Amino acid sequence: MSTLDWVVLLITLAAMIAYGLYKGRGHHSGAHSYLLADKQMPWYIVLLGIMATQASAITFLSAPGQAYTDGMRFVQYYFGLPIAMVVICITFIPIFHHLKVFTAYQYLEERFDKKTRLFTSLLFLLSRGLSTGVSIYAPAIILSSMLGWNIYLTNVIMGGLLIIYTYTGGAKAVAHTQKLQFLIILASMGIAGYLVVHQLPGGVSFGDALYIAGKSGKLNVITTEFDWKDKYNIWSGVIGGFFLALSYFGTDQSQVGRYITGKSMKESRLGLLLNGIVKIPMQFMILLIGALVFVFYMFNSSPLSFNTAAYDAYKRSEPQNVVAVESAYGQLHEELRAQAQNVIQYKKDNNTQLPAALSEFAETRRQMQTMRDSISAHIAKNYSPDKNDTNYIFLYFVKNSLPKGIVGLLFAVIILASWGSISAALNSLTASSLMDVQMMRGQLPDSKEEVRHGKMHTLAWGIFCICVAMFAAKLGSLIEAVNILGSLFYGTILGIFLVAFYVKRANGNIVFTAAIIAELSVILIYILNIVSFLWLNVIGALLVVGISLVAYLKKNELGTDTNS
Repeated sequence: MSTLDWVVLLITLAAMIAYGLYKGRGHHSGAHSYLLADKQMPWYIVLLGIMATQASAITFLSAPGQAYTDGMRFVQYYFGLPIAMVVICITFIPIFHHLKVFTAYQYLEERFDKKTRLFTSLLFLLSRGLSTGVSIYAPAIILSSMLGWNIYLTNVIMGGLLIIYTYTGGAKAVAHTQKLQFLIILASMGIAGYLVVHQLPGGVSFGDALYIAGKSGKLNVITTEFDWKDKYNIWSGVIGGFFLALSYFGTDQSQVGRYITGKSMKESRLGLLLNGIVKIPMQFMILLIGALVFVFYMFNSSPLSFNTAAYDAYKRSEPQNVVAVESAYGQLHEELRAQAQNVIQYKKDNNTQLPAALSEFAETRRQMQTMRDSISAHIAKNYSPDKNDTNYIFLYFVKNSLPKGIVGLLFAVIILASWGSISAALNSLTASSLMDVQMMRGQLPDSKEEVRHGKMHTLAWGIFCICVAMFAAKLGSLIEAVNILGSLFYGTILGIFLVAFYVKRANGNIVFTAAIIAELSVILIYILNIVSFLWLNVIGALLVVGISLVAYLKKNELGTDTNS
């Protein structure tokens, strides 16, 4: 990077840390202040906190790469979100506000018993701890790429910086820094999208770019064909996405912790409902940037692998092979560029040769992708722990194609996104482990002790997540990995809450047994690869509810028979 980029990057990051420490100073009311920010957050901070917690560096680093490789069908994952927001506002928020809970799982002890609360919180802690570790890996990729440092070292550095203001500032620091982070993120991604289109060759308009992206299969926003194993289609998106969003926003403390800090129930509801409205178009635009980057590299030179460090290692070790492969790939790329120009011109002229040109265009793309897949597999086997280069595509574009100053700002933005989501996750892990595990056995003597123990929990979870980040390279696309990890646990957690809300007479023993059976079943179904991961949320939730209902009815029957 240039000196200007480094200046922009470091000033932005330093200013955000200072702002977070300033806003988070002073915790005079113990855990209520450290974990709930004294419940004084207005709706717009609730909204930005919810969105920033969900939109981590993974969103801005991996989502464009996901669209580049697999098209925009990932957006269907969010189609169930607005419906889930309505259900949460009607059912979940009133209960959490009325009970004045620190965590969502406190309610389960009142409704069932201590073991159900503990089991549910442990499921959350495991899922969120693993996902947060993966989230730390995303900005560490940037630092590793910029400095050429070992990825394991940058995991430690990035995780360490993150712990600083979360450890010191608690929920206030998280909420206020997220507000600025997310506004900067949206502005910067808008700039990146504009620059992608602006740098297309003369004669290639935005409409032409969309046409080429569509013919390349990158604008596949809606997929209507039903397939249990297809990760992204309208059915898994609306149904599976609804259950996932209901569990994530309704029972995951990283999200519940954002909206229970609201001044009132109205403020919390407004922030959550607006999130349901804004999230889909925001994700659509981020994925669209990835589709446009795909078109950009159709007209500009692109590497065989966007993971430059691993590709350079491959070039040093096998120079003769690289020369031959790059020559063949370069020739195909020149053919593709000419074919794309022909397709655009034939479309404008309504030329009858357009179908034949599209056929040639598709065949050349297929050959290039085959070469890329082969090289990626070879690099992953011999030179890099990463399964593919999806997470490096947008990073490569930013480094090599954007103006000085903008590069530093966008890197700062992606790092800020990670800080926003990971600090919120660390705060939620602290809240749950402190309140649902440690303090379930008894209250601490005073507010100072509550804050001290809260900070120790934050430090411990930060270290745990850094350790998890060390293994994240083997998970492939980070945005998929995080959602798969969540789907392994969210369905069961949601099922427990649904029984609590709607199966009024089910007791703790019934739901506890149902949850264990459901969780083991979900893990087995995932291992056997029976359905795609979004359906795991549906299966887990329905298993808990179904088993609880059957057990409750059976118990009543036996009780009736005995009494008679």
